Amino acid sequence: MKLAILSRAPQAYSTQRLRAAALQRGHQVKVLDTLRFAIDLSGHEPDLQYRGRLLSDYDAVLPRIGNSITYFGTAVVRQFEQMDVYTPNTANGITNSRDKLRATQILSRHNIGMPATAFVHSRADVRLAIERVGGAPVVIKLLEGTQGIGVILAPEVKIAEAIIETLHSTKQNVLIQSFISESRGRDIRALVVGDRVVAAMRRVASGDEFRSNVHRGGTVEPVELTPAYEQAAVRSAQIMGLRVAGVDMLEGNEGPLVMEVNSSPGLEGIERATSLDVAGAIIDFIANQVAFPEIDVRQRLSVSTGYGVAELLVHGNADLVGKAIRDSGLGDRDITVLTLHRGATVIPNPRGGVELESGDRLLCFGKLEEMRSMIPERRRRRAKVRKLPKEPIPEN
Repeated sequence: MKLAILSRAPQAYSTQRLRAAALQRGHQVKVLDTLRFAIDLSGHEPDLQYRGRLLSDYDAVLPRIGNSITYFGTAVVRQFEQMDVYTPNTANGITNSRDKLRATQILSRHNIGMPATAFVHSRADVRLAIERVGGAPVVIKLLEGTQGIGVILAPEVKIAEAIIETLHSTKQNVLIQSFISESRGRDIRALVVGDRVVAAMRRVASGDEFRSNVHRGGTVEPVELTPAYEQAAVRSAQIMGLRVAGVDMLEGNEGPLVMEVNSSPGLEGIERATSLDVAGAIIDFIANQVAFPEIDVRQRLSVSTGYGVAELLVHGNADLVGKAIRDSGLGDRDITVLTLHRGATVIPNPRGGVELESGDRLLCFGKLEEMRSMIPERRRRRAKVRKLPKEPIPEN
């Protein structure tokens, strides 16, 4: 295959290892500076220019997008997607994972274990938010911090309030998270490629430091993950729309607690800790996907008028509970079940004989009006647009 690696640091360890692994496997590979692209939207087909010239054809692109260029970098990745060039990490996946609040919101909907988290804007709500996450000590995080920067441990409520007030005064948005004392100074980084964890390491903080990042002086050691930790890592990456990701987890008393999903994980620490060819595993995965790439199903399926993708909840619905999918009447309504979510279990392309249970969530493709009609609490008819009142803005 012909592979492009998007990176502003061609001499960085991770970039060099990915390039070397691709060359060792006989692939053509080039490292391209993300900021030297120009997105061409003038033609009938999506296109890109690089250093002022029309970009040649590529089979796949591997984005290594830094925090400082997220907006432009994801625009370039999105343009590659529009050109049907395979990327293991979509632009949406990179954007979602880069924003800690957005990532937490997305993961929380899918029963992923995480430290209790709160997000507030008003000073008056800070104390209540601290109480809701379990009280002091609490961890305060900047939404876009990396490598442990912008992560502060506040031992007392008053100190936490002062820190948050200071950060808010500088227009910084912060998360308030419970402090997981049993995992103080330790966390796990799992490197997910596709649908498996290819390597994992435990990071241990130095001295009294509670942040375990290697950039903060922490040490690393290989670790063998239990199935629960592997499942949490893989599901988190997939939910975020990432096929190559570093998933950071705390070791809580009740099991894994996901802290962050990194779309451009560094390879140096984990390869040296585990002596595993992580870069090679990434290249092999991309090569296998090029012949049969994944697509943005929601974008492709939503272009037909009247049809789209929606999620139906089977909740106390006598018409569905206890019935097999083939007998549910969904097919007669021109609705196809793509995936069934049951708790933490995902059943892709469920067979007609699968019996529906209360609480199941069905990802479906079909007629939007038919799917809307199956949600009783919502209006079934479109509300008419009324005429503007004679006095649209009443006088005080």
